[in-house]
Amino acid sequence: MGGHVGPQDVGQGRGVDGVRLLAGDGVWGDVAVRPATVDDASSLDRALAGAAAVINCAGPFAVTGGPVVEAALRAGIPYGDVAAEIEANVSMFADYAEAARRSDIPVVPAMAFYGGLGDLLVTAAMGEWTAADVAHVAYGLSSWHPTAGTRAAGRVSHQRRAGRRVRFADGELQYHDDKASEQDWLFPEPWGRRAVIAEFTMTDVVTVPSHVAVPEVRTCMTVEAARDLAEEDTPEPEPVDALGRSNQIFVVDVLVRAGGVERRATARGQDIYAVTAPLVVEAVQRILAGHTRTTGVASAGAMFDAADFLQALTPHLSVELQH
Repeated sequence: MGGHVGPQDVGQGRGVDGVRLLAGDGVWGDVAVRPATVDDASSLDRALAGAAAVINCAGPFAVTGGPVVEAALRAGIPYGDVAAEIEANVSMFADYAEAARRSDIPVVPAMAFYGGLGDLLVTAAMGEWTAADVAHVAYGLSSWHPTAGTRAAGRVSHQRRAGRRVRFADGELQYHDDKASEQDWLFPEPWGRRAVIAEFTMTDVVTVPSHVAVPEVRTCMTVEAARDLAEEDTPEPEPVDALGRSNQIFVVDVLVRAGGVERRATARGQDIYAVTAPLVVEAVQRILAGHTRTTGVASAGAMFDAADFLQALTPHLSVELQH
């Protein structure tokens, strides 16, 4: 969790003892460090005192999302998180929409590579469309070395859905026991045709339908990346450049279809984790500057001008739109 970027920054982190050790006298550079726990509302209130916004990066969000957004609403400050947990994002929209609307406070869940980026790409691809027949989000990852946080969040999601798989079809989330299947997806060159796991469902199935009239959202993942994630001994990502990015490269290929017409948007970059930080920081900066389209709980595509937002990420992403 973190506060507004600036000289009055406030930082919290995973594990109170670790935060205290890092902070020493309570200040780390220009950042004031205030330990807090999600089961102690008063500690969260103290931690957010004087902050302009809160970014929750501490999963599993099934545990942290509710307490932190409630603290943000009590403090009267915007909230964003990087949750890729489908059920946690469903809960955010279902449980806090009315309170955030009444408070006139922006709340943007899933403001990350999964959920936020796909939603922005779908929204930008649609342009003036307000509805579509289907939205596809195809993830091409050269590899996927998951962080400890990704693994922890995945375990929580797996437990919450009792091991079932999930899809968004007929206008609703559907849980099922069907086995995963493979198909081919034709990515833009130089990726080309690749085998993907069909219905490798990510949180785009929550963010996109939250504001787009679409009965079906399908997401898929390249087989190699899905296998990396499934292997328990796959190591965490290691930095290979001066920016601390791993050597993973990715393409997110979005296709929306309405009445037989197709539109496409594609984003390319390096290191899915390194892209999440620019996404959520850009979101908070736009919220604080008043560059928003709505308030209350809203996805990235509903909250911001999607095409303009993606253009602002040019140093971190290469984006192409095909209308």
